[in-house]
Amino acid sequence: MKTNLIIGVLAMAAVVVASNILVQHLLGDWLTWGALTYPIAFLVTDTMNRLYGARTARKVVIAGFVVGVACSFVGSQIQGEFGPLVTLRVALGSGLAFLSAQLLDVAVFDRMRARAWWQAPLGSTLLGSTVDTVIFFSLAFSATFNGLEPGNVPGWAQEGVPLLGQGPVAPLWVSLAVADWGVKLALAALALIPFRLITASFARAEKV
Repeated sequence: MKTNLIIGVLAMAAVVVASNILVQHLLGDWLTWGALTYPIAFLVTDTMNRLYGARTARKVVIAGFVVGVACSFVGSQIQGEFGPLVTLRVALGSGLAFLSAQLLDVAVFDRMRARAWWQAPLGSTLLGSTVDTVIFFSLAFSATFNGLEPGNVPGWAQEGVPLLGQGPVAPLWVSLAVADWGVKLALAALALIPFRLITASFARAEKV
C-alpha cells in the first residue's frame, strides 16, 4: 500500500506543479494552458479512490495541497510584469478551491462507489470541478473580496466585457471562470476513458 500511495502522491504532485507553471501561459483569450492539466487531478483522486479507497485518496489530496502551497510560496517570490506571479488572493483561492473540491470529490465518489463504473468518477468530478471553479475565481478576482488584499486589487479582472466576447457584459473574471469550467466538464467526460482502462487493468492484474 505504501508504494501505491507514493505513486498517487507523485502523480498528484506532478499535476499540481505542471498546472502552476502552465497557468502562467495564455491559451486564447479566456484560458491558460494550466486549464488542460489541472483537471487531471480529479482523475488521480478518483483512480486512487477506486483502487485503494477514500482514506488513501484523501492522503493523496493532502499531499497535493501541500505541494500547491509550496508552489504558491515560490510564485509569490517571483516578480512579474504586474507584481508577484502569485498574489495572496490567488494563493488563498487556489489552496481553498483545491482542498474543498478534491475532498468533496472523494466523499461523493465514495457515496456513489457501488453504482455503475462511470457514475462515481463522472458525478464526483463534475461536482468537484464546479466547486473548484466557483471558489477559486471568486476569491482570486471578484470585487466582493477586494478587502482581502486592498493593496493588490485585480482591477483588470473586474472590468466589464461581453461574456466570452459575445454575451452580456460581465466582469472579465466571469468569462475566465465560465471558460475554465467548460474545459473541466469536457475533460471530466474524457477522463472516463483512462479511468476505465487503469481500473480494469488493475482488476485483471488482481485476478492473475
